[in-house]
Amino acid sequence: MKQAKYGLALYLFLALPPVAALAESIMAIHMHMQMPLLVIAGMLMAPFFQKKFPGFFAKWNQDGVPGILLFMIIMLYWLLPRTMDEALTVPAVEIFKFISLPFLAGVPLRDSWKKLTGTWKNAVYILSAAACGLMAWLYIASPTQLCNSYLIVEQKTLGWAFLFLAISILLYFIQLMFIDRSEYE
Repeated sequence: MKQAKYGLALYLFLALPPVAALAESIMAIHMHMQMPLLVIAGMLMAPFFQKKFPGFFAKWNQDGVPGILLFMIIMLYWLLPRTMDEALTVPAVEIFKFISLPFLAGVPLRDSWKKLTGTWKNAVYILSAAACGLMAWLYIASPTQLCNSYLIVEQKTLGWAFLFLAISILLYFIQLMFIDRSEYE
């Protein structure tokens, strides 16, 4: 359970007010560092919850599909510009961010990934790349400020980061088609 301790330590570190304020002060760091680190904290804590509630995960997420769908819904929700804005201005949304990303995205992702078939994993890659590509287009092409809390230049920077992420996911997905994954599964 050493991983769970690291996950909890990361989670508590990210929740410290100075750390959270610093991470949220720059749009790209807020979206591409703080939020993924919260998901990673949940993934690290997942073995603790799997050991503590094995029946729940076996019954609720038997084939991994419900967990990965919950993960995708939470991730898509946090991609919306309005939710980023509200996380900075509405305390309840900020609290929801610190609950939903680790516990409703990170834990289900860790529990689901090994259970998923190759088709579902491929769908996650494709949907993730498409979502990042769409967000890149939205943030780069929008002539207006989408988030009231951030400048347009930060919005454009975030858009280019999304484009880089979309291309990276696509390249990873394409290279997976050329390697034999049987020895890794």
